[in-house]
Amino acid sequence: MLPWIWLGVCILLSSTIEAITGFGSIVIALSLGALLLPIASMLPVLVPLNIFMTGTIAWKNRHHIDKAFLLKLVLPLMAAGTLAGYFLRPWLGESLLKMLLGVLIIWFASRELWRLIKHVPSHRHPAWLSRVLTFAAGITHGLFASGGPLLVYAMAGKHLDKGSLRATLVTVWFSLNLGLTVAFLIDGTLIPALPRVATYLPVLAAGYFLGEFLHHRLDERRFRQVVYLMLIVTGLALIVR
Repeated sequence: MLPWIWLGVCILLSSTIEAITGFGSIVIALSLGALLLPIASMLPVLVPLNIFMTGTIAWKNRHHIDKAFLLKLVLPLMAAGTLAGYFLRPWLGESLLKMLLGVLIIWFASRELWRLIKHVPSHRHPAWLSRVLTFAAGITHGLFASGGPLLVYAMAGKHLDKGSLRATLVTVWFSLNLGLTVAFLIDGTLIPALPRVATYLPVLAAGYFLGEFLHHRLDERRFRQVVYLMLIVTGLALIVR
């Protein structure tokens, strides 16, 4: 039971961080949890949990969704990539998956930490590169349910206001995670995971209430720096293992 208790701690931490900073729910819980648990065992738990959060946020902010951008570009490429990543995952093996996850989060955390410290602005990519990166983000979502780092990079320089960007991204995660949940139901991994999903729901809620409480009481910039450093150390630990 110790690894699953550890995952509960990771979910509490990741949901608190998401409430404070607005990012990282699955990628933080998955990367920390992967120190003790197989990725394949955690995904049928973390993905359905994420649906409760993203579904609520997407519905509340549905009027801010950029539907044309979502339906014509992001969702088709992300869905295709997610499908490819889902079928690719069993062929890679647990050790390689953990190493790839470690590389992904080190790249993401290092880049964001550098941008935060040096105040580096985002530059818009050529259209073809944005499409390639969006498809690649879908692959990482199929592998780890963590397409956020690459998708945010793919959308660098996109002229969306903060509310539209958040609502559109949350709708992407809700849609893709709903699809992954159906896939887990079909492949038989969802039903055994449902008792744990129910167990962790109060933990998820507690994390968000804690994050809301801390949101205006912490220096968010300094807090982000600590989170990125934690992710870099976690990524290194995954690669070494």
